[in-house]
Amino acid sequence: MNRLKGKVAIVTGASQGMGASHAQVLAEEGAKVVVADVLKDLGEKLAKEIGDSAVFMHLDVTDPASWAKVVKDTEAKFGTVTVLVNNAGVSGPPVPTAEMTDEAYLKTIAVDQHGVFYGMRAVIPGMVKAGGGSIINISSVAGFVHQAPNPAYTAAKFAVRGLTKAAAVEYATKKIRVNSVHPGAIWTPLLQNQQKDALDAFAATIPMKRFGELREVSNLVLFLASDESSYITGAEHLVEGGALSS
Repeated sequence: MNRLKGKVAIVTGASQGMGASHAQVLAEEGAKVVVADVLKDLGEKLAKEIGDSAVFMHLDVTDPASWAKVVKDTEAKFGTVTVLVNNAGVSGPPVPTAEMTDEAYLKTIAVDQHGVFYGMRAVIPGMVKAGGGSIINISSVAGFVHQAPNPAYTAAKFAVRGLTKAAAVEYATKKIRVNSVHPGAIWTPLLQNQQKDALDAFAATIPMKRFGELREVSNLVLFLASDESSYITGAEHLVEGGALSS
């Protein structure tokens, strides 16, 4: 229950879904957690459920000033940020390249790519002063293969891999570890709303013949946030039931 005792974490996009699961698991293991999101009501509800070890803070990941405020407020509330989970993301419209508007493309890139960069840039100086930290960037299997007609999402998720490796190399001697996590088909509300026949057919294409659970991704995030992963940086971690191996 204390694998993260003494650590202070910011989890973005944490008000619901995968982000909420990450926040809960980190708090269960002793971290002080900032539930960071634009969804105030859901975020405050989750922080209340977690208890005194969590607080909600409004964060627009596309806004550097918003990042600066959250980091400053986190330091005042809990101390220096030593764990960052860049989880916030949008899927963007499922349209092919020639049909995607400038607005849709740039919005997806702003959240899924630029948000990750702004987050790392905001917390790294504090981590350097603190003597280390762990950054976990949530990408996707779409960061390895293009799976749907959505070029902006694929571009952003590939970019997260590159940003992760760059920061990992740059700050390795500062004891800051930076890794990416690439979930596949995870049993989220978005997936649950699909038709059963379509879901069954999709699951049948996965070697493990099932969808992943939120906790299975969060357990990996927990490991990467903890000192147990002290010699792992710049790595890509797939959580997809073997889908990309088939």
